[in-house]
Amino acid sequence: MINNLEQGYFGIGIYNGKTPENLGVLWRSAQNMGASFIYTIGNRYAKQACDTHKAVGAMPYYHYDTFEEFYKHLPKSAVLVGVELDEKAVSLETFKHPKRCVYLLGAEDHGLSKDAIEKSHFLVKFNTTLSINVAVAGSIVMYDRGSKTPINL
Repeated sequence: MINNLEQGYFGIGIYNGKTPENLGVLWRSAQNMGASFIYTIGNRYAKQACDTHKAVGAMPYYHYDTFEEFYKHLPKSAVLVGVELDEKAVSLETFKHPKRCVYLLGAEDHGLSKDAIEKSHFLVKFNTTLSINVAVAGSIVMYDRGSKTPINL
């Protein structure tokens, strides 16, 4: 018998995404890598040629105007994992993914807001000196999650 609390889930989204193409690529990866839902904060998703799998029609998509609105609507028992090049962030290679979490990515030019960084339960980063494309970053995070066994928190 499947224990739904043991299965876990994850959602992934972008805060103030800079280019709509990045959203389309991230959503395509999210659909392929088992995301339960996708979302945007600030800038909305618009139909993209790079979203060839039409992920927005295949899984729930949510939009929030502000970070505060998003944070208020986090799923019950979900852990917020910010992806940010920050001194408080842990390396993705050693990170243990929570079973129930929401990954938050910032735009390449501004990253996450101070409030988003402070309210994230965890921050993860890549062992790079410069930021990387947001769609690539999200895809790497989801691949890493799939290659490890998520833990209960």
